[in-house]
Amino acid sequence: MSQDVGLSVDPRREEPIYRQIFDQVVARIQTHAFPPGFKLPPTRVLARTLSTHRNTVARAYADLEAAGFVCSTVGRGTFVEEQTADPARAPGNRPRPSQPAPTTMAWSSLLSRASRVDIVGRAERMARFSEGRDIINLARMQPSVDLLPDDLMRRCIERVMNDLGPRSMSYAPPEGVRRLREQIALDLNARGVPATMEDILVTSGSQQGLDLVARALINPGETMLVNSYTYSGAIEIFSVAGARLIGVPNDAEGPDLHALERFARADVKGLYLMPNGHNPTGLTISTERRHKLVRWSHATGIPLIEDDFGAGLSLDAQPLPPPLRALDGDVIHLSTFSKRLIPALRVGFVVCPRPIRTVMRSLKRVSDLGTSTLMQNALAEFMERGYLRAHMNRLLPEYQLRRNVLEASLRAALPPEIRWNTPFHGVVLWLRLPRTMDADRVAEEAYRHGVMVSPSSLYSVEAEPEPALRATFCSEPPDRLAEGAKRLGKAFKSVMAQQTRSSDGRPHDAVVEVV
Repeated sequence: MSQDVGLSVDPRREEPIYRQIFDQVVARIQTHAFPPGFKLPPTRVLARTLSTHRNTVARAYADLEAAGFVCSTVGRGTFVEEQTADPARAPGNRPRPSQPAPTTMAWSSLLSRASRVDIVGRAERMARFSEGRDIINLARMQPSVDLLPDDLMRRCIERVMNDLGPRSMSYAPPEGVRRLREQIALDLNARGVPATMEDILVTSGSQQGLDLVARALINPGETMLVNSYTYSGAIEIFSVAGARLIGVPNDAEGPDLHALERFARADVKGLYLMPNGHNPTGLTISTERRHKLVRWSHATGIPLIEDDFGAGLSLDAQPLPPPLRALDGDVIHLSTFSKRLIPALRVGFVVCPRPIRTVMRSLKRVSDLGTSTLMQNALAEFMERGYLRAHMNRLLPEYQLRRNVLEASLRAALPPEIRWNTPFHGVVLWLRLPRTMDADRVAEEAYRHGVMVSPSSLYSVEAEPEPALRATFCSEPPDRLAEGAKRLGKAFKSVMAQQTRSSDGRPHDAVVEVV
């Protein structure tokens, strides 16, 4: 411990000692504990005080000088520089909020038709805020924080920074960093998706990949086929692109082929599918149906868009049917690392058929000039070290446990007329309600009881969807899943009691949307 400047270091911490020195000096400068002109101890003295090597202190001082915090002069020492930050933000001189400038522009008349699409605001209107409440979230579709491999990813980011230095902060090629595309190709082939590095376009999540596909294929007024219930983000993207959406009903094996025959016409630009662990229903398309879908695609000239958002999330030993991309090289295959790894990576990819590869690459460049170079290299490092395989070995048993806990708890808590199928892939349960129930109303009541679920209206392209709720089991630990099921059961009892009172001619409590 230095009595002069109050710095200390802990060799057990993961951060290098020179970084600890740097951070502590900066903190003292910013709080004016080290005012301008303050002389730091000589490197030799501080190194002895902190029981570290003199070169370590010298490196910290060099970084401080490069960042403009200090100035070193041979023969005189190292002194704190005058900082040029906004004086209004100095301690004790907090800026006062100012009134925004008045606006007179007629913005409502300037907004595009795409921004007016009602579907874009539907999820926003259903959004819930849980600050200050113990809300159990069975609506969020991302891993809970205890399942995120933060330590492993930190090691990879540090390795990339050490190896590439400032090059890790430059723009990436529009198609993605080569080493990551190579690793993605290896991972795809291991999962039965034939692909080479040249086939792969790295995107900022699969959401951007889907947006690029929409831009490449859809002209306003043209038609896109989707499942009757499908991913709400896909509904939004296709709607903003100006597509006319037609919902294709499902049976137990996948999209209804007779319905598809009726919808095949010249203005249809694609059929969007999630063959494995479909969101929101959890359905996995059978092998036979996949072969028939490929034959239908070739017969009609309508491409298949395969969204494998939950890649690798197989919860049982049952093998998956072959990917559509394995059956047909004209399939556009999308995926992401958000559900099986880390959402904040914002790394997904598209496996492009050769004829549209150049177009997709150009659209990607126009869209954002490239996905983060740092994150792409960090993910490649993660995969090269075998961390992804190890992470999945830890993740899958946990998801299987959570699914089983949620199902058992729901069976104990919900009315017997609520039905669902056990998913063997993905992270969702689709709870089918009696037709006399309003799914939006149940979701509202569930929120009042402290649990969030998603009503079927968020995922439907039909005006009057069948009542159902989507419940995820990835974002909460098992004990909270069990408690969430109990709260959901209480919400159902409350709604059913209200319906009974209403049918008796007596008033029931109004259901008010929580915003």
